[in-house]
Amino acid sequence: MVDPNFRRTVVFVIDHRDEGTLGVVLNRPSDVAVHDVLPNWGGHVAEPQAVFVGGPVEKKTALCLAALRTGETAASVPGVIAVRGPVALVDLDTDPEVLVPKVRGVRVFAGYAGWDSGQLAGEIERDDWVIVPALPSDILASPSGDLWSQVLRRQGIPLALLATHPGDLQRN
Repeated sequence: MVDPNFRRTVVFVIDHRDEGTLGVVLNRPSDVAVHDVLPNWGGHVAEPQAVFVGGPVEKKTALCLAALRTGETAASVPGVIAVRGPVALVDLDTDPEVLVPKVRGVRVFAGYAGWDSGQLAGEIERDDWVIVPALPSDILASPSGDLWSQVLRRQGIPLALLATHPGDLQRN
């Protein structure tokens, strides 16, 4: 992908319908501390406690994802909406003190990645994207690791070979 918004990114799809698709980029931390924009949540988000750039759409809109603890379901946790498995979308108006004991971690994203009806399907058909299953731990992955490479490596051969592709071909 040559679009700088998505080069070497891992996008977690939150919602996919006929009307369109919504997701967030998981591996783009910003320099903005969550505490600076959402003081109630600042001390409760996963390290590095930064707002992550979720995508190029609506950059002033905050989305929050949580990984629920084993045994918890979105139906039993107030203030969350089920996404997939133990991953849930968090209502940021929820009291974090009530939510935090029921989650393994939360992450805040500014903006999102969005596609109109059929747009993502066309990009997938052109092989612009590699579609692989996500792990709940992906939404909380440390930015000090290379999530893009980690996700590719766990796919096995031949996709795992893409993980060795240098970010800058001049350094190859």
